[in-house]
Amino acid sequence: MIEVIFLGTGGIMPTRERNVPAIALRYKGEIVLFDVGEGTMRQMNTAKLSPMKVEKIFITHFHGDHYLGLAALIQTMNLWDREKPLHIYGPKYTFEFVQHFLQSGFFRPGFDIHVHELGETRLKFGDYEIWSFKVEHGVPALGYVFREKDRRGKFLPEKLAEYGLSEGPILGKLEREGKIEWNGRIIRLEDVTGPRRKGLKVVYTGDTEPCERVRLFAENADLLIHEATYLNSEDRGDSYHSTVEEACEVAKKAKVKLLALFHRAFRYTYDEYLSEASRICRDFGLEFIVPRDFDVLEFKSGKFSVRNLLEERG
Repeated sequence: MIEVIFLGTGGIMPTRERNVPAIALRYKGEIVLFDVGEGTMRQMNTAKLSPMKVEKIFITHFHGDHYLGLAALIQTMNLWDREKPLHIYGPKYTFEFVQHFLQSGFFRPGFDIHVHELGETRLKFGDYEIWSFKVEHGVPALGYVFREKDRRGKFLPEKLAEYGLSEGPILGKLEREGKIEWNGRIIRLEDVTGPRRKGLKVVYTGDTEPCERVRLFAENADLLIHEATYLNSEDRGDSYHSTVEEACEVAKKAKVKLLALFHRAFRYTYDEYLSEASRICRDFGLEFIVPRDFDVLEFKSGKFSVRNLLEERG
């Protein structure tokens, strides 16, 4: 199961209704953070997410609403006696900016922080990969792809019976080693399993104008989190952002399964934005959501569901 937790869904500045960008992806006990806007530590406390489970932070670019929560997050880790290293990834100038950030004031973390500057890079981490790709925002900026590795097919009961196999340690050995000898026969994992299952693909654009690289990297994604700061081009003006319609065009061309419209400008209320975005997305025939802070997208067995952490607690 994979969970995408929206800790902050707005852009530019926080409001009483929503915070600035931060997305937590929870996978097999680990939390990967994408952007850490101002107040992210408070949002994590509310969501009951431990900063000690964060090993990697991916920053899309260095506008304040996407990284100013970094100091509070690191200081909390330090106060909780963190020993495990923290890895921070980002575009050009990440090393310089993070070093300046950490050297401000009378504060020095007591654990190792490794800073990585990325171009268009493919990083491998056990059962998943993260790819970075360049976007168009007027400053060095990246989008990210979380790509779970493809998994084996499900065990087929009729095939297990054919080979005289049953549930238990022997199947664990077969999965670990890929083949076993059983009753004088060599049995391979693919002999008793169905087609391989594709891993989940989640794409986060960060801030960007519409660009072809987003479409390329988002091809057939299960989830595209595309910034859609403005409802129309008149409101957007000369800023390096996207409108809802432009985000929909990218999602349609890339054939994504679900579009999340992200980074809503503070000039719109949630209901106003949702109403107009719904009309536009319906015209494109897209499945979409406009996430609120503390919404959780849960992916399980090829299906997704949405819930809100605050509403669950009443």
